[in-house]
Amino acid sequence: MRRLAVLLLLLVSVLPHAATAHALDPGYLELSAMGESRWRVSWRMPDVNGRPMPIAPRLPPGCATTPAAAPAFDGRAWVSSFLAHCPEGLAGGEIAIDGLGRTRTDVLVRYELEPGAAQTRRLTATAPAFTVPMAPGRGEVFTSYVALGFTHILEGLDHLLFVLALLLLVRHPRRLLFAITAFTLAHSITLAAATFGWLHLPSAPVEVVIALSIVFLAFELAKPPARRDPVAERFPAVVSFGFGLIHGLGFAGALHEIGLPQGDVPLALLAFNVGVELGQLAFIAVLLSLWALAKRALPALMRHGARLSHASSYVIGGVAAFWVIERLSGF
Repeated sequence: MRRLAVLLLLLVSVLPHAATAHALDPGYLELSAMGESRWRVSWRMPDVNGRPMPIAPRLPPGCATTPAAAPAFDGRAWVSSFLAHCPEGLAGGEIAIDGLGRTRTDVLVRYELEPGAAQTRRLTATAPAFTVPMAPGRGEVFTSYVALGFTHILEGLDHLLFVLALLLLVRHPRRLLFAITAFTLAHSITLAAATFGWLHLPSAPVEVVIALSIVFLAFELAKPPARRDPVAERFPAVVSFGFGLIHGLGFAGALHEIGLPQGDVPLALLAFNVGVELGQLAFIAVLLSLWALAKRALPALMRHGARLSHASSYVIGGVAAFWVIERLSGF
């Protein structure tokens, strides 16, 4: 399993944004129902070289809007707002993001047909528009939140780097299976607890501890097996369960920003968690596939597995340590 370290070098070569935990922030469009066919529209545009990304929302035909406020930079993105009056409502109409097809980002759309009844949709460069359903069924809610969970885990480089470090650290397949299962169980528990309001922690320290969890795995990976922490070496499932509780709070923060449909909270929570797990399994499958290809294409390199493992620990630890400093500076 230690020879999997070569995969880190392959991943770094295809991840140009490895210095940050997430890719370019997505856009965000929120339509909050005010009653009497009126909506408050909040619009958030990603920052591109100090300017708002040239994309704009387009509401269904027949919607009249007030002049939008001048975009203001909030430290990460450009925000604006305006009011919309749609006499025929939103249902059955098309919401689009003009210019999105020329970008590499996506836009999360959160809308209400009625006050308090929020629905969520993610638009991408290949699908920059959608028709608002008259009454979204449970099947649509489930598939929508599975896609949101899947996308979130694949955009969260910090969570993926933790899984990668775990793969490199745990050499025995059975222990690795238990460790991955424990991580899944733990973050499912805290995701549910935070979603239902049973547990709440500020997001800033949670993000710091997530980065520290990667530093810990990298530190252990840098040691010879005989000098590693006995618990981490013999019972990695215990370590992954503990850190999984913290990672679950990170997932909960993302889900809180997305929002949940008031009438289907348990279903949407389950779907989001399923999406996260599918994304995690897809990432592991890609790692193992890359390993199989590297084993065939680079047999000479495979003889230096121990050195690659040691080098990868410094790369992982360096990136994670940068995140710790970056997130501490944001307190």
